[in-house]
Amino acid sequence: MLNETYPYYLANEPKQPNVDLPVKDKYTGEVAASAALADAEAIEQAIAAATEAAEPMRRLKAYERQAVLDHCVQRFRERFDELAYALCVEAGKPIKDSRGEVTRLIDTFRVAAEESTRIAGEVIPMDISARAANYSGMTKRVPVGPCSFITPFNFPLNLVAHKIAPAIAAGCPFVLKPAPDTPIGALIIGEILAETDLPRGAFSILPTTNELAAPLIEDDRIKLLSFTGSAVGWELRAKAGKKKIMLELGGNAACIVDEDITGEHLNDAVNRMVIGAFYQSGQSCVSVQRVLVHEAVYDEFRQKFVAASKALKAGDPKDEDTFIGPMISQKAAKRLKGWINKAVDGGAKLLCGGGREGSVLQAIVLEDVPSDRAIWCREAFGPVAVLKKFSDFDEALKIVNDSPFGLQAGVFTRDLYKAHKAWDELEVGGVIIGDIPSWRVDHMPYGGVKASGLGREGIRYAIQEMTELRLMVIRTP
Repeated sequence: MLNETYPYYLANEPKQPNVDLPVKDKYTGEVAASAALADAEAIEQAIAAATEAAEPMRRLKAYERQAVLDHCVQRFRERFDELAYALCVEAGKPIKDSRGEVTRLIDTFRVAAEESTRIAGEVIPMDISARAANYSGMTKRVPVGPCSFITPFNFPLNLVAHKIAPAIAAGCPFVLKPAPDTPIGALIIGEILAETDLPRGAFSILPTTNELAAPLIEDDRIKLLSFTGSAVGWELRAKAGKKKIMLELGGNAACIVDEDITGEHLNDAVNRMVIGAFYQSGQSCVSVQRVLVHEAVYDEFRQKFVAASKALKAGDPKDEDTFIGPMISQKAAKRLKGWINKAVDGGAKLLCGGGREGSVLQAIVLEDVPSDRAIWCREAFGPVAVLKKFSDFDEALKIVNDSPFGLQAGVFTRDLYKAHKAWDELEVGGVIIGDIPSWRVDHMPYGGVKASGLGREGIRYAIQEMTELRLMVIRTP
């Protein structure tokens, strides 16, 4: 179902100057397709085209932007199986989860289509004193102009969607650099965008090397950079000059299970935690990594959680029964295996997992991990959960906050006051009560604090980032 070759998209048009980017099947390790790789000249042409497109994009009417997004929604539905299969192959994501991500791709563009007609301003009363008695004010939002987007491998459809759909809704031309490990989904989106009436230069989708991508960060013609990935984002921010910056840089998400989570509520917490920790082989910025369980329910939770983790099937992502597919590479799997070994050497207990077959790791559960070990204090980005017992809810909140990261946290409690206290005190971008930190629906504000980044995605919030307020004041003589 994959093409042998895929072009990149330069100023809305497909170009196939080479086939220099091999895209591997992440389970077999074999080359599944080849994509065109952009050079420095193509990147310069894309930035120049986006600059030229800024004015015609700004002038697009709301219904025209909405029509582009609606077209994408229709075509994504028609090509649903193709998109899911491509994702399964290039990212190693189990086929059931791949279908789920295509559904989220559709949701994200659908919401963007709706929001494209709701980019509103406000009337501001000016008469706060006598000197302003004869003045009135109002605001509107205007697009910032050309944007550059850099996306990671782990959600190669939906994280691309969360950048380009609000950009189209806001009226911003863009140049996208998809992850070189997983470019195919973005290129299929480019093929569908090329079917629309967007102005020439409105979009370019260019797989390229990190070195050649430097102008996407440094060029002053780019007015906003949105980057999702690792801590290297802070280095990009330092090089970005005066442009606006949106960064989502990961985390080591924690989830609290309080003492009142018993019986069926505990079973529910276990089931949700298994999904949060091992969905997509743990390769998610909000994957459940640190699990804090009250001592009153710890033993029962541990027994049930370990049993459920052992039962997960790992292997070929094309198999309908597979829950844990391969990590993005053997290098990534070896890195995580090394972290596990160092934790065990430091006194941690390995409750299950630990075996590796190529790039596939079984679900790993640890306890008693020293707080200075990487598997506790850094982002694991793999199928691992670390259990820790606590005796006091306030203590658990402090443990969650004792991290350089702050993306999302989950809290299982039936106590309304504790839920509000967690919301007040946890240093994260989002607190999910009664569920895992991995939960996200695509219109909500999403982003982090501390080392996890700055700015917010979620369509309406991303549109706000991609637009500027413009004030008009009227004096009545």
